[in-house]
Amino acid sequence: METALWQLWWIWAAAALVLAMLEILVPGFIFLGFACGAAAVAIAVLLPVDPGLPLLLALFAGLSLLAWIAMRRLFLKKDDQTRVIDEDINK
Repeated sequence: METALWQLWWIWAAAALVLAMLEILVPGFIFLGFACGAAAVAIAVLLPVDPGLPLLLALFAGLSLLAWIAMRRLFLKKDDQTRVIDEDINK
């Protein structure tokens, strides 16, 4: 019996590492949420149940979204507001 790639925990862990490295190149907590989701799915694949690809993808999407929301709330500055300048300082 041959195992599909999405059933191997190390594939999900490798995807998490690649996404985390991509976050270093393109900062903004976008890819880091996906990396957290992939790492969580890697742990879920280690469990003795066989959830199937649709459930794993739904778990990946949901956990990635939750990780992104958590990081957004955790790392967002409290005074992070857009500054609007009404007059020209060079007048």
